[in-house]
Amino acid sequence: MTATAISLEHSEIAHQPFPLHLAERMQRLGTETAFEVLVRARALEAKGRDVVHLEIGEPDFDTPGNVIDAAVGALRGGFTHYGPSAGLPKLREAIANDVGRFRNIQVSPDEVVVVPGGKPIIFYCMLALANEGDEVIYPNPGFPIYESMINFSGARAVPIPLREERQFRLDVNELASLITPRTRVIILNSPANPTGGVLDEQDIHDIISVIGDRNIMVLSDEIYSRLIFEGQHFSPLSIPEFRERTILLDGFSKTYAMTGWRLGFGVMRPDLAAHIARLMTNSNSCTASFTQMAGVEALTGDQSSVTRMCEAFRERRDLMVDGLNRIKGFRCLRPKGAFYVFPNIQGTGWTSQKLANALLDEAGVACLSGTAFGSYGEGYIRFSVANSPENIQKALDRIEQWVNTHV
Repeated sequence: MTATAISLEHSEIAHQPFPLHLAERMQRLGTETAFEVLVRARALEAKGRDVVHLEIGEPDFDTPGNVIDAAVGALRGGFTHYGPSAGLPKLREAIANDVGRFRNIQVSPDEVVVVPGGKPIIFYCMLALANEGDEVIYPNPGFPIYESMINFSGARAVPIPLREERQFRLDVNELASLITPRTRVIILNSPANPTGGVLDEQDIHDIISVIGDRNIMVLSDEIYSRLIFEGQHFSPLSIPEFRERTILLDGFSKTYAMTGWRLGFGVMRPDLAAHIARLMTNSNSCTASFTQMAGVEALTGDQSSVTRMCEAFRERRDLMVDGLNRIKGFRCLRPKGAFYVFPNIQGTGWTSQKLANALLDEAGVACLSGTAFGSYGEGYIRFSVANSPENIQKALDRIEQWVNTHV
């Protein structure tokens, strides 16, 4: 065989497709449907359709100017290099002070780990605390990454239903029935995505009482804690006897309209914080230094933008809830926090996914099926009110017109 023939033969072999052998764990990895719906909505817009975006869970406000200026100053000041995996000391101290002041407790910087966004705290805690076969209780309907990360870790995801008749607050008696000797972590989310439900102080004390003296960690996702419309936010971190069994998840995305900055944090006992920082070292090395300096300014600078944004979301919530309750087949509670509404659509006779698809494809309103947040979301859809009142009203008009024709 000539050299040319051998070369051609090897070339043909090299271009044969090889099957992709994924690790089995990839079959257990979920997704976040909001981004998939956004892609579909953008595709419709590219064809000339007008779409009202009520699917994405991010503030439509700009990041405050003082925070942007701080980031630019940090870039020019040399904050473009690696930092400690747990976060810059200045930001960790600012977070400790802010968390302590807001929750009326003392927090030390060595309890703080800074990460790029809120999701890494979920991911790292599942990897650090749950072995294969262990159980993690999570809210359903709830943020889909909870279930995804539990399954990916090899643990068993145990849903605690959030029901409309309880204003989407979990039933502590039902929680008690789900706890077993294999339970390692219980995830709480208040205010909650997608329901806007809020756990009050008595709820938290009841949950802690049910756990009792068992060595179970609570991962308390409080990313919407500054966007609360009725009552006061209360954290399990504020209960002294439960402090070492609480992990606080919080961040800058929702409070300061900084979703694209990727800046979040966890607050936990120092020995666990050291292990979470080690996971950061092995995955992300560190969070961007100039972003962290912007975070310092967000926490220590003018807070008036937070107040204005919360009030705007309250007004939009009322507009959306009142409008939906006038539409045939819809029934909507008035959520106490976050920037979502989660109407019951069973009266339309449509399933959640089919209705969400139809509203996008036929009415030009992008929303999410309740089942994007778990099986207990069937019969509901989620609208984000992170859009202008004008666009919310446009969406309501389109929904009502569509319903009057199809329901």
